[in-house]
Amino acid sequence: MKVRLEDDANKKQCILVLMGATVDGSKELIAVLDGYRESEQSWSELLLDLKQHGLAIAPKIAVGDGALGFWAALRKVFPETREQRCWVHKTANVLNKLPKSVQPKAKGDIHEIWQAETKADAETAFAHFLEKYDAKYPKVCECLRKDQDELLAFYDFPAEHWGHLRTTNPIESTFATIRLRHRKTKDNGTRRASLAMMFKLAQSASKKWRRLRSHEKIALVIEGRSFKDGIMQESAA
Repeated sequence: MKVRLEDDANKKQCILVLMGATVDGSKELIAVLDGYRESEQSWSELLLDLKQHGLAIAPKIAVGDGALGFWAALRKVFPETREQRCWVHKTANVLNKLPKSVQPKAKGDIHEIWQAETKADAETAFAHFLEKYDAKYPKVCECLRKDQDELLAFYDFPAEHWGHLRTTNPIESTFATIRLRHRKTKDNGTRRASLAMMFKLAQSASKKWRRLRSHEKIALVIEGRSFKDGIMQESAA
């Protein structure tokens, strides 16, 4: 499951979009709804509606940015679902808190974390970043530190899927289409008309989504097979 939000700065509203992947690796648009970014209630209603319409098995992992309302709702509705924070959004949040002169080097240090071959190496790079920047930029380090477990969750899934799990990029292009149409029309009319337009645009864009790499390993994840550093572990005898 991936989550993406599009904000309306004036009304503090946003469009809530969920995208999922089936056992055969096909990506599907599963929800488009208007709500409030930090509202646990908005997200709870959406997730509960999905359960009512047949999503009986909890997603194995959800990927999204730091929207607090979504994660709070997810923990209540699907408490067993693992959480993965988007590295693209987290990197942008961290760099925005740093002086421009420091940003290129810090960006390289962040890449050393999520590009590490193993979780242990990533944790070492994580610790190095905190040690290097904490004295001068404690708020920057806290922004990264508070989501460490959620940022490194992808290591417990097949390595072939890491590119899909580390970011929400697969639906960024969809939102680019929606955003462009929204700006051109300026006034989308009623709430229902706006939602209908955005759903149709998202649905149309979803036809170009590619199937996940090594989709056959999704069945193994669903079965509950254990992965360490992207490699499936042998079941205990």
